[in-house]
Amino acid sequence: MDFDRLINRRGTASEKWDKYAGRDILPMWVADMDFASAPPILAALQRRVAHGVFGYTHAPQSLIEAAQAHLQTRYGWSVEADWLVWLPGLVPALNLACRAVGQPGDAVLTATPIYPPFLKAPGLTGRRLATAPLVLRQGRWQWDWAALENAASNTKLMLLSHPHNPTGRCWEDDELTALIEFARRRGLIVCSDEIHCDLILESRRHRPLAALDAGFAERTITLMSPSKTWNLAGLGCAFAVIPDAALRRRFRSEMTQVVPPVNALGYAAAESAYRKGEPWRQALLDVLRRNRDAIGQALQGSRLPWTPPEATYLAWLDARAIDPRNPLPAFEQAGIGLADGRDFDAPGWLRLNFGCPPAVLQEALKRMRPLL
Repeated sequence: MDFDRLINRRGTASEKWDKYAGRDILPMWVADMDFASAPPILAALQRRVAHGVFGYTHAPQSLIEAAQAHLQTRYGWSVEADWLVWLPGLVPALNLACRAVGQPGDAVLTATPIYPPFLKAPGLTGRRLATAPLVLRQGRWQWDWAALENAASNTKLMLLSHPHNPTGRCWEDDELTALIEFARRRGLIVCSDEIHCDLILESRRHRPLAALDAGFAERTITLMSPSKTWNLAGLGCAFAVIPDAALRRRFRSEMTQVVPPVNALGYAAAESAYRKGEPWRQALLDVLRRNRDAIGQALQGSRLPWTPPEATYLAWLDARAIDPRNPLPAFEQAGIGLADGRDFDAPGWLRLNFGCPPAVLQEALKRMRPLL
């Protein structure tokens, strides 16, 4: 588990690294890490490749049991096998959730800033996007309940990011309970994207929204995947947990002939991650905490305010002092490629991916110094 090793990803058709091909710009934008995945996962993939046959596949029973055990052990959440819907990714699942709830013309509610597919999925499915801004109070991003109420007219679905991308907030139980009461009163179904749930950087445990209130669970779609935690995004394996049978049938119906099945290697990697990936995950969290602290030290007293993330490997930077609308070019000129806050409905902000070897982060912070 060598998290200091520099792995050259150039020439590997990497979306992250090809964006700045031929330019001296460190790519720290899209949310995949520059670490090799866990050795047990690599071994599982090698065994599957050695088999040599890659026909049509479905989720093996052993993977279903591994996912159930993971949810029970890590979160105390008992999930029935038939609640699981296997998917090639979380972005298709957001679009499926929009299609499966309500009718064309209904509104889909979310809070900004937010992961860009949340903003796009409603329009792509004939729905209307409704947004309410989060507010930064006492150094923490929090819900603006009045703004949510005002935005919730004609809304059937809420898209939740939990933990939150891009701010890195871990929602507290009382915040989630209040959100459940808001959704219950408004008659909303909540689709909770919990893809970063195994990347909590604080000494606390993630709480799935659906596990907080058994009576509300039937109004939830929970999206999870091993992809962010074990750096498996390119293998395309995720799942939805949908306790309500009618909602699950509609979700599956929207998948028909549109969403491809998970590939054989994705299934193999996911099972190994859930069965044997915990030591690697713990070592990863130690590296991410050190990287987060290094960013905090570099930004202390600078003109780039930030709130240290409680989860994820993403830092959300307020760069409006550099340019209130589009600070990204200044960072690219300095040799750092970040995610543009305008894509998150937050002009002037930038997202930095610190899921990389510490030496790479130190080089990025060195390049950033003239902007501070």
